[in-house]
Amino acid sequence: MKPETEVTSETTFAWWATGPGQGTLLRTEINSGLPGNSDELVTVETVYSGISRGTEALVLGGQVPETEFERMRAPFQEGRFPFPVKYGYANVGRVASGPRHLQGRLVFCLFPHQQRYQVPASAVTVIPESVPAERAVLAANMETAVNGLWDGAPGVGDRIAVVGSGVVGLLVAWLASKIPGTRVTAVDINEDRRAIAEALGLSFESSFAPDDHDLVYHTSGHPSGLETALALAGPEAVIVEMSWYGSQPVPATLGGAFHSRRLTLRSSQVGQLPPLRRSRWDHSRRMRLALELLDDGRLDCLISGESRFTDMPEKMASVLADANRTLCHRIVY
Repeated sequence: MKPETEVTSETTFAWWATGPGQGTLLRTEINSGLPGNSDELVTVETVYSGISRGTEALVLGGQVPETEFERMRAPFQEGRFPFPVKYGYANVGRVASGPRHLQGRLVFCLFPHQQRYQVPASAVTVIPESVPAERAVLAANMETAVNGLWDGAPGVGDRIAVVGSGVVGLLVAWLASKIPGTRVTAVDINEDRRAIAEALGLSFESSFAPDDHDLVYHTSGHPSGLETALALAGPEAVIVEMSWYGSQPVPATLGGAFHSRRLTLRSSQVGQLPPLRRSRWDHSRRMRLALELLDDGRLDCLISGESRFTDMPEKMASVLADANRTLCHRIVY
């Protein structure tokens, strides 16, 4: 349903997943979910938010395992899994009130799909002037890709395959391709992703045979993609698993040549910084880096469509279901 009444200075509307494949816009307080000891606050008027298709499809489908209910919480989530839950983490807005140095600035926040909200000033990151607000919705995906690069530690001259050409996979491949001498291939059975990969300057393959890559990333979210990633790895290679499957079982062929080739299967998850970075980096610094890396117009090809916030109840399920076409879907407020 759509909102039928106007918001007040203290209330707004937010998208809530209310059941398998269903959601609505509900009135909520602009400061709901604030920590009890909040210091300086900012009030943000949302301009755009981004739908993270893979994770939000699992949330809307009620496929978050009970064992992960707490670990999967978004920073400003309300409700509890499976339903009802207010979920999302790619919000771009303008600061309406708060500390003077932030007033009027465009900021990124790991906040759900909501028209207006209040958070601690430390929770927002100023968007560089060179990065359009429309593209800044990719910041959370870029942050995930940066963490994946750190976890895989690609080196000069490495031959790298990235299995799965969604937003995160393409960003991982794009970042890796900037390392001198690397040979990076984006791999996906969806031939429609070829043009997008090539627009980013990447090589693309939709058919593949066993190979000897130094480093393989798996980002497809499908168990069969992990099988492909294992097959593409050469002796002593590292396979970085960046997919999250929710409650879906994932068989993996760890017999055969897995041990004789001494392969390493490593998980990567953006919620924690890699051990070698923790003494020098924090989440805020990593987010600033992610936003700076978005200063490239070619990345606009990762936005596959947009719709109005008020249309989310009618369009959200179909956007999430269209895995072949949807990359980052932008919500306009």
